[in-house]
Amino acid sequence: MAWTLNDIEKLLAEDPRWSVTQEGDVIKVKNEEEIEAFLTVSGEQILVESLLFPVAQVNNCDELNKTILETHKLFPLTTISLETINGEQYYSAFGALSANSKADSIVLELDMLFTNVEGMLESYEHFLK
Repeated sequence: MAWTLNDIEKLLAEDPRWSVTQEGDVIKVKNEEEIEAFLTVSGEQILVESLLFPVAQVNNCDELNKTILETHKLFPLTTISLETINGEQYYSAFGALSANSKADSIVLELDMLFTNVEGMLESYEHFLK
């Protein structure tokens, strides 16, 4: 079964740890620590993303990028990318899975993203101004 956005919203809304709202073609999920994640279905994939911090807040992007490449294996199921939003670049944590994934896999992906975002923010905070 390929998941629709409405089906995923219903699934995630069952979890009392999360505040879930659908805004157009994106589901916004906020956890108890106030971290926001955005989920969308794109073709055969479900994408889950959370913004970490703006590039403008980073003291030394070269050093941060090197550290990210050296430590990315510490954060399973999550990758870091650069995203441009309204002309401003951000470091972003994201994960992707098949649109045919089991419900447990979708919940696990979101759980891991939230856990990894907390770890990334803590690990990389000394690079921020």
